[in-house]
Amino acid sequence: MVEDFEDDVEVIVLTDEDGVDHEFELIETLRVGDREYAVLAPLDGDEDEGEDEDFEDEAIILRVETDENGERVFVDIEDDEEWERVAEAWEASCEEEDWDEEDEEDEEE
Repeated sequence: MVEDFEDDVEVIVLTDEDGVDHEFELIETLRVGDREYAVLAPLDGDEDEGEDEDFEDEAIILRVETDENGERVFVDIEDDEEWERVAEAWEASCEEEDWDEEDEEDEEE
C-alpha cells in the first residue's frame, strides 16, 4: 500500500509475516541495470531512539516489481551479488548527495 502525506513524503506500508503493518518513508528509488529498487526508512521506529541517528543505518532496500494487477510490490533481495550492486549504488548516491549539499553550502557563504 502506498500513501501520500503532506510535504510530498511517500509512505509505504509493508505487512510482515505476522500480519503487522509497518510504515516506511520512500527515501529514493534507484535503477541498477534493468531493475528498480526502493530505499525505505522506518517511520514507526522506537520513540526512545535518538532522532539524530543517520537514516542510512536503518534504511532498507527492496526490489520493486509489478504484480499481475499492475501494482507495485516490494521484494526482498535474496541474491548476495545483486544486494552488493544495489548497496554500492545507494552508497554512491549518498556520497553524491553529500557533495551536492556541501556545494550548496559553499555557494551560500
